[in-house]
Amino acid sequence: MTEPASTLAAGPVAAGHAGSAGQAGSVGTVETQYLDLPEPVRLDCGRELHPVRVAYETYGALSPRRDNVILVCHALSGDAHAAGFAKTPPPESTRDGFAAEDRDGVAGKGLGWWDGMIGPGKAFDTDRFFVVSTNLLGGCRGTTGPSSVDPATGQPYGPDFPVITVADMVRTERAFLAELGIERLAAVAGGSLGGMQAFEWAVLFPDQVDAVVAIASTHALHPQGVAWNSIARDAIMRDPAWQGGRYYGTGRTPDAGMGVARMVGHVTYLSGQALTDKFGRRLQAVPQRTGDDIRYTITEPEFQVESYLRHQADSFVKRFDANTYLYLSRALTYFDLAREHGGSLARALAGVSARTLLIAFSSDWLYPPSASEEIAGALRALGKAVEFQVIEAPYGHDCFLLEEARQTPMIRQFLSKPSS
Repeated sequence: MTEPASTLAAGPVAAGHAGSAGQAGSVGTVETQYLDLPEPVRLDCGRELHPVRVAYETYGALSPRRDNVILVCHALSGDAHAAGFAKTPPPESTRDGFAAEDRDGVAGKGLGWWDGMIGPGKAFDTDRFFVVSTNLLGGCRGTTGPSSVDPATGQPYGPDFPVITVADMVRTERAFLAELGIERLAAVAGGSLGGMQAFEWAVLFPDQVDAVVAIASTHALHPQGVAWNSIARDAIMRDPAWQGGRYYGTGRTPDAGMGVARMVGHVTYLSGQALTDKFGRRLQAVPQRTGDDIRYTITEPEFQVESYLRHQADSFVKRFDANTYLYLSRALTYFDLAREHGGSLARALAGVSARTLLIAFSSDWLYPPSASEEIAGALRALGKAVEFQVIEAPYGHDCFLLEEARQTPMIRQFLSKPSS
């Protein structure tokens, strides 16, 4: 379903829009919309992909000059539903982050994954900006990906889906925005893989981006991060139910491997301190346990942290496609701005004209502050406008989803400054 660009300027909210606000600071109830791109997307691997459908939501009002647009890009497990309450809440929440259920309660299942950051008076203020969120290329939440039907065969693509890159995701977003009649962005923002997309936007389309907000991100994943992602992918592909990626319609899905991949990934998003503070070495409460006695079991979770990870795995496999995990994980490990420009980060960033805000977290060892410092240093050496903030917080990489209150004033102040 394609939404004509002309309707975006009509009224106070746009297509795929938020309804009347249900509470102060909320964008209200939202419904994901879909747009089919009219032209093929050319990919870095040399293939073209067509048709391509993009799932999206918008929040706030598009200005008459169409110059107040912020594109929000999600991380690996996100989707288009970034803010507000889903008109039809999903069975499993897409609200990631350490102990998200403790934070959100039952109502969290319908909340957008970055609801604390998008809305009236929030970091991305919908009283001022028109915020757009899409499910990225290769996704499994409405945008074309491995689980989509290949028109050449009438069957899901599975492993026949082309290998994609972060640049491919950005070109798809650029084509999508063109269909909405949006030619320039006031800002591109995202955390983790979303931050990688923001950097790629500034590099590929320097004359179309006024500002970049990259949170807990990097210009290239460190080798340890590449290694952990490799383990997660292998866990999926070594599950016999993966069936070479052709498990759709067979009645068997690689839930076991996918669950292990999620557990591995989830641990990398946390810090040792966060796990110690939350769980310590406390044993899982079970009817058979007497006091602090261990049960001498191999198959059952003995410690609270083990039970927590199994719960994370069980929830994730219900809402996410294993092949999508493989493709997006590979894309983020391929991302390397320096390699894409002859091994020079300075050369990669030379054409950037956007003002840049980098936010990192002290306990994030997967996307460490040093990675953001490298980008900040390269931009400063080039005479580019850049701000770099490190937030002291104990939750590891998940801080970008948890420390919303501390990020908000930094982002609001940054976005309030006029672009040069």
